[in-house]
Amino acid sequence: MVPGSLVLIGGDPGIGKSTLLLQVSTQLSQVGTVLYVSGEESAQQIKLRAERLGDIDSEFYLYAETNMQSVRAEVERIQPDFLIIDSIQTIMSPEISGVQGSVSQVREVTAELMQLAKTNNIAIFIVGHVTKEGTLAGPRMLEHMVDTVLYFEGERHHTFRILRAVKNRFGSTNEIGIFEMKHSGLEDLANPSQMFLEERSKNLAGATIISTMEGSRPLLVEIQSLTTPTAFNNPRRISTGLEYNKLILLMAVLEKKAGYLLQQQDVYVKVSGGVKIDDPAVDLGVVMAVASSFKDIAVNMNDCFIGEVGLTGEVRRVSRIEQRINEAKKHGFKRVIVPVGNMKNADFPEGIEIIPVKDIRECLDIAFSNVF
Repeated sequence: MVPGSLVLIGGDPGIGKSTLLLQVSTQLSQVGTVLYVSGEESAQQIKLRAERLGDIDSEFYLYAETNMQSVRAEVERIQPDFLIIDSIQTIMSPEISGVQGSVSQVREVTAELMQLAKTNNIAIFIVGHVTKEGTLAGPRMLEHMVDTVLYFEGERHHTFRILRAVKNRFGSTNEIGIFEMKHSGLEDLANPSQMFLEERSKNLAGATIISTMEGSRPLLVEIQSLTTPTAFNNPRRISTGLEYNKLILLMAVLEKKAGYLLQQQDVYVKVSGGVKIDDPAVDLGVVMAVASSFKDIAVNMNDCFIGEVGLTGEVRRVSRIEQRINEAKKHGFKRVIVPVGNMKNADFPEGIEIIPVKDIRECLDIAFSNVF
């Protein structure tokens, strides 16, 4: 928490941004004065939730207001060390034309808050809503104005949440926080891989385990796929937690280079646990999950797949291979299928079989040869 900084937290509605900031507020109130400004909920509603989440210190103030002039006056009166604005789209400046949430209002209010942070040496957190496309609502320059941009990700109907930094002037953007939403609030997960693997599919076709990197933290996640004959002229392709275009590309490679005819198949791919993955190293696991469902043959439940798949079907090397394999070994996996390019000068752990492959055909042969 840097004095004079402006931090923007974005996320889908109902994902838990207010809960996260309330929990942070209760801790910050023990070291300084916190002013929590809500433009969406009444002070009584926030008080009820705050009491459920933890002890409230006397240095924690609630203020339900949408007028920027009133907020500024209250800040000058209380002189807080920390200011939280929930949300930036609900606060308006009467000096600027436009309705609440408009581009002009959001830009002007953010500029006022930035000036407030720098002149009074206050750490300010502002909440921003996210559009359907997953970007922060309002002007794009909003992200350039603030010092730090955090995204709070996850699916509303799943309990897992990821706090990811996409911009940080005061630290690294390679770290993430993984939490579980409970009745008492958000709790950090010391071993998220174990949580994601607890309900994994065992000896069922269409399920594979991949090792991905979330920031600098390795994470084991299950990829599930379902292929079924289509009843339509244009087969459906649906992905959850994985980029749609990546799925289309990998299916094309599987058809062209391995001979899997998927033109008349509906294909559904899902990342279990509500996690969104954008790591090239998951390509091999996605290909194997689709192939497993298409052939209706389960892959070995003790196998873990790591590798990027190219357009010619080759399996390309990935970064931080030792960390990925160590995570797989820690959770009891017996074999890891990796790109052959990662075998040079690598310090692999003992006690786990490392199988290098150069293309998806070789990986398919290995995965389906000794299935039990």
